[in-house]
Amino acid sequence: MATSNDLKNGLVLNIDGQLWTVIEFQHVKPGKGPAFVRSKLKNVLTGKVVERTFNAGVKVETANVDKREMNYLYNDGSGYVFMDNQNYEQMTLSEEVVGEAKDYLLENQGAVVAVYEGNPIYVELPASVVLEITYTEPGLQGDRSSGGTKPATVETGLQIQVPLFIEQNVKVRVDTRTGEYLGRVTD
Repeated sequence: MATSNDLKNGLVLNIDGQLWTVIEFQHVKPGKGPAFVRSKLKNVLTGKVVERTFNAGVKVETANVDKREMNYLYNDGSGYVFMDNQNYEQMTLSEEVVGEAKDYLLENQGAVVAVYEGNPIYVELPASVVLEITYTEPGLQGDRSSGGTKPATVETGLQIQVPLFIEQNVKVRVDTRTGEYLGRVTD
């Protein structure tokens, strides 16, 4: 148990039997009336985001979620196989648990797997990953200036929008939260 004053980003709360992650929080002390905490919570399983207000000092139940550093090994057809970096145990996660992270996973890539009561609940990726463009239409000679974008497919099969000057076999940095192109990567 913690109080609403202890809320911080990434904390997992158990509210009405469901797990919620704190995305944002703000302590508010109005000129009139008691202080309160305004927060944005994301449901761990469904991804639904809600806003919730807690009175200052109210007790909230926290969930003990174990976040483990793991490496993604491969997809065996029935699930995604991860290996724990500490004890080298392998764990197979279903597609529902992996969720949208599958669009950014490459073999031997690091990720954080959150485990609650022995069951994996979600996969957390770094803010950005480097992926290679496997297919995109060629840009035209006049398309070197800033502005337009075109679709491109990366090595995981995800389709993103890239600037017109990006060509095939170029490595790019992609934001794992939004799927946006962040820039070229030069080795």
